[in-house]
Amino acid sequence: MSGTSLDGFDIALLEQSDHCRLVANHYLPMPDDLRQELLALCSSGPDELARAAMAEQRWVQLAAQGIQTLLSEQKLSASAIRAIGSHGQTIRHEPARGFSIQIGNPALLAELTGICVVSDFRRRDLAAGGQGAPLVPAFHQALFACDKRCAVLNIGGFSNLSLLEPSQEVHGFDCGPGNVLMDAWIDQQQGERFDRDGAWAASGQVQPQLLQALLGDAFFQTQGPKSTGRELFNLGWLERHLARLPSYGAADVQATLLELTAQSIISALTAAQQQTEILLVCGGGAHNGALMRRLQALLPATQVSSTDSHGVPADWVEAMAFAWLAHCCLEGIPANRPSVTGARGLRMLGAIYPA
Repeated sequence: MSGTSLDGFDIALLEQSDHCRLVANHYLPMPDDLRQELLALCSSGPDELARAAMAEQRWVQLAAQGIQTLLSEQKLSASAIRAIGSHGQTIRHEPARGFSIQIGNPALLAELTGICVVSDFRRRDLAAGGQGAPLVPAFHQALFACDKRCAVLNIGGFSNLSLLEPSQEVHGFDCGPGNVLMDAWIDQQQGERFDRDGAWAASGQVQPQLLQALLGDAFFQTQGPKSTGRELFNLGWLERHLARLPSYGAADVQATLLELTAQSIISALTAAQQQTEILLVCGGGAHNGALMRRLQALLPATQVSSTDSHGVPADWVEAMAFAWLAHCCLEGIPANRPSVTGARGLRMLGAIYPA
């Protein structure tokens, strides 16, 4: 998995029988020049088809390198692995226009690793009228469903919720920005890739006028199924709001962006599922102490914790999900959820590229 934060490759090794078990993992940082090119490809530019093809080749080469390192560390051969589930790297996501683009050349990945690759998970759901995302709620249900009213919150570049109620089908949707705006703002202002533990945000003051302007975006007023991406929430979106308002200190803007993430998540959760008893958080946002404390303050009657508390490391849930989706594809198990994406029905997700 290489998510919208573009920080690196999360590679998870799963053993799948009656239950899935995380055997090992490996993290490979994203080189800064490739990260900048992938960010640039999220909007139109000169010679973008050739640039995307070249970036895709390098992305695959790095993914293959990370996979081979993990297998070497575990003393496993390629023949011990049934398949690689590769999400690819999202560079455009516009379900309203019927498409979502992930680069990741699965044929090349199969060639470089000698392992069967399952990829292209979103397109069949989109073809069936769905959003193509989020796709992880079915996995969250398989992993975390219990006899309590639970929700699983992934905070990567964007945030998404899976709502797990006993004896009910899973529901889920994107809430809005997770780390994407906070990361972009601290990168512009301080040259840092992310706000470690939310310390910079905690040093500022939330600005109510700015917060209400940001929360006024139409996306926050809509109910699921819905998904979003950098096409909507990006640095330009923030700067357009800032240009119409009084000048704010940089730390105050960061504090307000953290509050935007927290409030948009909790507002979406309380509107869709009342009296949530447990909120399990995964993704990079689970390490943002200031954000986690704010989520708990906004949900005082709910137990808020990372998925680590349930035995699944928060950093690896998303990568595990795409390994599990590959398993579903190979076994002929439909893995989308119409209640989440809005598709016309259950569909098998993924295309298979044999070794």
